[in-house]
Amino acid sequence: MVETRGAACRARAYGCVTTHASEPIDMRLGRIYAELRRVIERYGPTELAIESIYFGENTKSAIATAQARGAAIVACSTAGLTVGEYTPMQIKQAVVGTGAADKRQVIYMVRSVLALDHDPRPDHAADALAAAVCHANVTRTKSLEEARRVLT
Repeated sequence: MVETRGAACRARAYGCVTTHASEPIDMRLGRIYAELRRVIERYGPTELAIESIYFGENTKSAIATAQARGAAIVACSTAGLTVGEYTPMQIKQAVVGTGAADKRQVIYMVRSVLALDHDPRPDHAADALAAAVCHANVTRTKSLEEARRVLT
């Protein structure tokens, strides 16, 4: 969860929803949905940034990721949040300045941009914060471009 005020972007909270592989899929997806709804109710966000799925060689993992993303998107959609979806390359470009950035560079820049006094952990939380920073940058840029069009 990040909050933006002008060009400033600060972390309000972050974490991960964990489920266990031994649990039935309906229970796992239900937990993701319910926990995200609790976060939405607590912090009142208006937008969601989410990373698109990279379909590498592990299709089983990609399917599980797609299901989890679906539960997250539905939780946010039913709460009225707008969704911004970004590729891993777009997120790295927005946060680090290059789409070829490695994990350490992304974590370093997330920590710096959000003025954290520690590296966000686990890595999935750092990835989520990076997606939020990317969305904040994209949204701010679009707003500036729209304002320029109105003025010209």
